Amino acid sequence: MITETLNIGRRIRILRMQQNRTQQEIADVCEFSKSLLSKIERGSVVPPVATLVKIANALGTKVSSLVEDTDTAGTVYAANDEIEKNFIRTGIGYSIFPFATDHKEKKMQPFLFVGRRGEVKEHHVFHEGEEFIYVIAGEMKFHVGNIEYTLKEGDGLYFNALEKHGFKPVSETVKYLNIFV
Repeated sequence: MITETLNIGRRIRILRMQQNRTQQEIADVCEFSKSLLSKIERGSVVPPVATLVKIANALGTKVSSLVEDTDTAGTVYAANDEIEKNFIRTGIGYSIFPFATDHKEKKMQPFLFVGRRGEVKEHHVFHEGEEFIYVIAGEMKFHVGNIEYTLKEGDGLYFNALEKHGFKPVSETVKYLNIFV
């Protein structure tokens, strides 16, 4: 888990330096502090996915290029035991597993999110693109703009990610698939 955090930060730093851009330039485009970007690049902070999307956009790339290691372009299989061992905990308190990290140039980025009641901090994020959410287990409150939805197992939600959004677990644990396009 820590290794993956460092790899994401390292990839961001490499891309930024290849473009001869400063941390301040990227932070300004993303509308957050240089200090936060520095912590992300060092691997001391795991940003929420929305922050990764903003960084990827600022660097002119896809979020998948920040979380991927290899150049595989075919079918990618993720076994349940691999998924369970490779969750990345974010600074907001939920954990993510990015699917298909070995598949470059994909048109969507699927993530598995797991949040536990009392651990997920209140958050309101926004970024370019669209999202689709499908609840696998548990119950959560999910807000998009000024509307709050109660989502339970089997419920889905599709929305424009430019609207502020975020979630809060209602059940002890909520697990959902989130696909970014």
